[in-house]
Amino acid sequence: MPSPYAFVRLWPALAILALLLMAPSALAQRVSARDKAAVEALNARMAAAEKRYRDGLVLIANNDLKGAAESDAALEDMEDVMDACIQQRGCQVHTLLTAYKRLLKENADAESPASEETTDTDIGEESDHSVAPATNIPEAARAAGLLNDQRHAFDKMVQYNPAVQAGIRRWLTDMRGALITSYENYQNMRAEMYPSWESHRLPEALLFGIMAKESNGRVHATSRAGAAGPMQFMHATGRRFGLGPDGSGFDTRYDPYASGEASAAYINERMRELNNNIELALAAYNGGEGRAGRVYRQNPGLGFWNDVVYSQFPGETRDYVPMVIAAAWLFLHPKQYGLEFPKVTVQPAPLKLAKDSSIYELTICLGNGGTREGFMRALRNLNPRYEAETWIPAGTTLKANTKIVGLYNRYCISGPRADLARTLVTADPTAAIIRSLGGNVAVGDVTPVEGVPTTVATGQPKPAVPKAKQAREYRIAKGDTLGRVSQRYRCDLKRLARANGIKSPRYNVLPGQMIRLESCKK
Repeated sequence: MPSPYAFVRLWPALAILALLLMAPSALAQRVSARDKAAVEALNARMAAAEKRYRDGLVLIANNDLKGAAESDAALEDMEDVMDACIQQRGCQVHTLLTAYKRLLKENADAESPASEETTDTDIGEESDHSVAPATNIPEAARAAGLLNDQRHAFDKMVQYNPAVQAGIRRWLTDMRGALITSYENYQNMRAEMYPSWESHRLPEALLFGIMAKESNGRVHATSRAGAAGPMQFMHATGRRFGLGPDGSGFDTRYDPYASGEASAAYINERMRELNNNIELALAAYNGGEGRAGRVYRQNPGLGFWNDVVYSQFPGETRDYVPMVIAAAWLFLHPKQYGLEFPKVTVQPAPLKLAKDSSIYELTICLGNGGTREGFMRALRNLNPRYEAETWIPAGTTLKANTKIVGLYNRYCISGPRADLARTLVTADPTAAIIRSLGGNVAVGDVTPVEGVPTTVATGQPKPAVPKAKQAREYRIAKGDTLGRVSQRYRCDLKRLARANGIKSPRYNVLPGQMIRLESCKK
C-alpha cells in the first residue's frame, strides 16, 4: 500500500513558494469582521482536515483499507483550504503551511530507519520534540492552538543547571526503562490528562515530568505515606481539589481524568502564589505548600537554587525538583540525548464488551499488537475502577483506543484465541491436585455397610434428608487476592466484598482469613 505521505511529498516546494508570493499581504489589508469570521472558518477547516488525516493514519496502522482513502481525502481538503485562503482577505497562507511542515517532518521521522543514529546536524529547535500535536483535544481549543506550539516556552521557565543535568544522567542510565515506560503510559492517558493542563496554559512537559517521577504513569500506584494515583495526591490535598471516594466507594485519585484536572488546578494555584516559579511550585508539590509559601515570603526574589531557599527543603524535595525538570526536558529534547521514545499512535475509542470478560482475559486475547508489553497497563489505566481479574458484565463500555477495539473484534469475541484466553483465566490451580481416597468399594457391591440407618418395617436404608443450604466458606491462601477468588469461583466481586465487609477499591485480604462465598456460581 502506498504511503499516505506520498501525496504530501509530491507537492513541489516551488509550488508552495509560489502560493506564498501570490498571497496578498495581511498587513496591507483592512480586515472586516466578516473577513475575520471567514478566516477563522478556514483555520477550523484546516484543523479538521489535519485531524481527518491523522485519523486515516490510525486506520492504516490498524490495517483498515479505509485509511489510505481517508488520508488522501484529507490532503485534498487541505489543498482546498489553501486555495480559499489565497482568495480570502486577511488569511495568512504561511500559518496554514505550518500544518504541512509538521506533516512533512513526521513523515521524515516515520520513514527514517529505527537504527539510524542521529547526527549533530539533525538537532535543532524544531526537530527535537517527541510529541505530535494532539488529535483528541476538544476541537475548539485545538483549532485555536494548532499553529501556535508554545511547548518550548518551558525551556525558558526553568534552569538547566548541573543538578538537572545529573537528573538527566539518571533518567538516561539506570532509569531509562522507567522513563520509556512512563512515556508509553502517558501517551495512552494523554487524552484524559492533558486537556486540563492545556486549558490552564501549563506546560505539557511539566505534566509528564511530575507523572514520571511520581508513578511512572501507573494509576493504581500508592505510597507508604498514603499518596495515590498517577499524580500521587494525599487524602487531604485530594479532597481540596475534588478527589476522593465517590458514591460507589471508588477513590477518584486513581482516575487519570480527575487527577489530571486536580493536578492542573493545584499547580496553577501554586504558580500564582509563587510568582510563576516552576521550581518552587514543584517543591510545594513534593515538600508541602505551607513550607514553600513560607520560604518564598521570607526570601522575596530568591529562587529555589539559592542556598538560603534550597537548604530549607528536605533532601527528598531537593532530589525531586531536578528529577522532574530532567524528565520534562527529555520529553521535549529526546534526540539531543540519543533517546528514542516509542511511537505510540493512540486514538481514543469506546470498547463495548460483547460478553463477560476481565482485563486479564482481554490482555491475553488482544496479544501484543505491535507494542512492547501488550495492552494490560493501558486498559487498567483507562479503567481504574476495575481490578484486572474482576469479571466485567457484557454490555459494559470500557475506555480504550481504536487499535484495542480492532483487535478485540478480531480475536476476543470468538475463535481459538478467545477460547484459549477464557481457558487460561478460569484455570484453577487446585484442580491439578490428585486426591487419594481411603479404602475401595467395588461398584455394584450391595453388602450392607455398618452404620447406615434402616427403617424398622423394611430393613431398607432410610431416605436421605437434604441438608440445610449453607453459604460456603473459603480460607484465603498465601498469594490470594479477593479478585482471584472471585474469578476462580465466578463471584460478583462487589457482592462478595460487601458480604465479607471488605472495602473497595483495594479489597485487602489476609492469608488465613475466612470469607463467605456469596454470589458465586462455581
